[in-house]
Amino acid sequence: MDAAARGALAADVDAAARLTGTFVLRSGATASEYFDKYRFEADPRLLSRIAAAMVPLVPSDAEVLAGVELGGVPIATAMSLASGMPAAFVRKQAKTYGTCLAVEGGDLTGKRVVIVEDVISTGGAVRDAKARLDEAGAITVAVVCAVWRGDRPPAIEGLDIPVFAALTLADLKPA
Repeated sequence: MDAAARGALAADVDAAARLTGTFVLRSGATASEYFDKYRFEADPRLLSRIAAAMVPLVPSDAEVLAGVELGGVPIATAMSLASGMPAAFVRKQAKTYGTCLAVEGGDLTGKRVVIVEDVISTGGAVRDAKARLDEAGAITVAVVCAVWRGDRPPAIEGLDIPVFAALTLADLKPA
């Protein structure tokens, strides 16, 4: 994606997802701004553009896109539709009924999988997803996210796989 397209996408994601008001954060702190990632995932035109920006980041030897519950699922689905690559879905925990699986979408044994996530701050959900994919027999080759919120180049502590981001927090600036 060229710089102009990246800038336009970042501006549109920011406009859709940055909210102002009074918000209680996960930490318990109160903030006057909040980044609501589901706002850009719920907009079909914006989701399509994000998926189009993420597909080229997928390594060429990947076989499956694995969306992390909940935010990574619509993005992995959109990327699957855009690329023709199959998708799988990684739950936070295995279902207690039906298939009782933590990873849905078919047998991933020996498959080269890319984890798809919406926004990554610390990478905790990605580490958990990789553990579930390992248990399912997958070979995780990379992580691709829509937005990297970290303060350094994309990398997740404890994971020795590359992380690629369509946008970074630095790209998302209030208008």
